[in-house]
Amino acid sequence: MTEIRQAGPDEVEEVADLVATAFFDNEISPYLVPDTAVRQQVMAGQFRIIVEHAIAHGSVEAVAGGRAAAVWFPRTGPLPEPADYDARLAAATGEAVERFRVLDANFEAHHPDEPHHHLALLAVHPEEQGQGLGSMLLDHHHALISGTAAYLETGNPKARALYARHGYRDRGRFTMPDGTVFWTMWRPEQD
Repeated sequence: MTEIRQAGPDEVEEVADLVATAFFDNEISPYLVPDTAVRQQVMAGQFRIIVEHAIAHGSVEAVAGGRAAAVWFPRTGPLPEPADYDARLAAATGEAVERFRVLDANFEAHHPDEPHHHLALLAVHPEEQGQGLGSMLLDHHHALISGTAAYLETGNPKARALYARHGYRDRGRFTMPDGTVFWTMWRPEQD
C-alpha cells in the first residue's frame, strides 16, 4: 500500500523539482518559459515559493518516494501572502517574471470568495502518471476536508478529466495570451 504523508520544510526543494518535472511540458509551460534549457530551473524556483508557503500555511501531501505530491491551501479564513512574493518571484523567474505575473493575476481574478480548500498544485512524476497516484492524493485530502468545498485551476485537458471524475465541475475559464485555456473547477461540500 502506498503511504501518503505530510512533506516537511526540508523537502521544499524535492517537491518543487517534482512539480517542475511534472509540469515541464504542460500546456502553459512554453509560454511561461520558452527556453527549454532553463525551464526546469525557472519553474522549480517559482514552485519553491508556493511549496514553502503551503508547508507553513497549508499542506503538502506527498506519496512516499517523492513520486507525487499535492499542494493545498485552506481558504476558509485569512491566508497570508508569501513573504516578499513579488521580489522572490522576480528573482526566481528572471526575464519570465511578467508572464508569471499575468498567470497569477488571472488566478486571482477568477478565485472564488466562498470558503474552500484550494488545490494549487497536483504533480505526478511523468514515469508514474496513469497509475492512480493523483487519484490517491485527491481522495486522501477530500476525506480530510469532508464538509468543505474544494477549488482548482487547470490548463491540462487530461487533468480536467481526472478532476471531473473526483466531483469537480467547471466553474469558469480564462484564456492566457498564448491561447492556453484554463478551467476553474469547483467541488461542492461533500460528507
